[in-house]
Amino acid sequence: MEKAGRKMLALLTMLVLAFTIVACGGGAKETSGAGSGEPITIALSPWPGWYMWYLAEEKGFFEKRGVKVKLEFFPVYSDSLQALSTGKVDANSQTLSDTLAPASRGIGLKAVLVNDNSFGGDAIVSKTDINSIQDLKGKTVATELGTVDHLLLLTALDRNGMKESDINYVNMTVNDAGPAFISGNIDAAVLWEPFQTKAVKEGNGKVLFSSKDTPGLIPDLLVFRESVVKERPEDVQKIVDAWFDALDYFQANPEESIKLLAGKAETTPDDFKLGLDSIKLFTPEDNVKAFEKGDDYTSLAYTGAQTAKFLKNLDMIGDIKDIEALLDPQFVIKSAGR
Repeated sequence: MEKAGRKMLALLTMLVLAFTIVACGGGAKETSGAGSGEPITIALSPWPGWYMWYLAEEKGFFEKRGVKVKLEFFPVYSDSLQALSTGKVDANSQTLSDTLAPASRGIGLKAVLVNDNSFGGDAIVSKTDINSIQDLKGKTVATELGTVDHLLLLTALDRNGMKESDINYVNMTVNDAGPAFISGNIDAAVLWEPFQTKAVKEGNGKVLFSSKDTPGLIPDLLVFRESVVKERPEDVQKIVDAWFDALDYFQANPEESIKLLAGKAETTPDDFKLGLDSIKLFTPEDNVKAFEKGDDYTSLAYTGAQTAKFLKNLDMIGDIKDIEALLDPQFVIKSAGR
């Protein structure tokens, strides 16, 4: 009787456990998009090209393509990088440079789309009496450690025979560096749009060096957790297609689109257009070309390899055995073929 009672108790316990697992959706998930029926979470930060995700959302292109997407806005860019690395979001809008550090730590990531290339959208903004990079010697210059704008600063210094030790470098987020420059507390700041334009206007500053001087150095990407790409490739394809739907709509309706996106960015349409003018939005064909092998900065593989060498020399990242393993062109290739 005791043995039968224990068997019954064990059976009841198993049934309760099974019910609990089903009710909880099978246990903990790495990210919000781990289950095929759940929205895929895409993170984005204040950058002109990435606001296009809102156009895809507002105009119903995700719904049209049959994919559930949740956009999550991060006012501080580095927070979005952390969210992707820790699996709190499924995908992030980020630069190739900022994808290398987590990859070197063994975090599985896949770049599936080039949103745009910075073409003046990242810049060293200085006081008007500073006329060259060499004039920054001994001056206080702020930007956030380890980000792409830190890379831009180091590139500018290197091209002019200088090192970071030649300036008074201050580690500061772009959200803080812009106001610090405007208030006169620092001599220069490395900023991206829309912070760059605001600093020039309100801080009586000027652009000393920008991504126009380094074309192709700063590609802006959609980067997924590798697990999401493996588990939900159809949804990733739908998201990529929705992005290009949004770009087509933007080209056909620029004034309406800029007004909508300026509202999301909490700026004026004129200022938002200035930001858009500082980037090159990538078509499907541009994407296919970027994912191909090459020997200059038009190739993601080349840019990634050169950037990795540069960052490793600065002890900012570890070894990355295969840069091309980060790149997954299958989705843009399919989009371009339609």
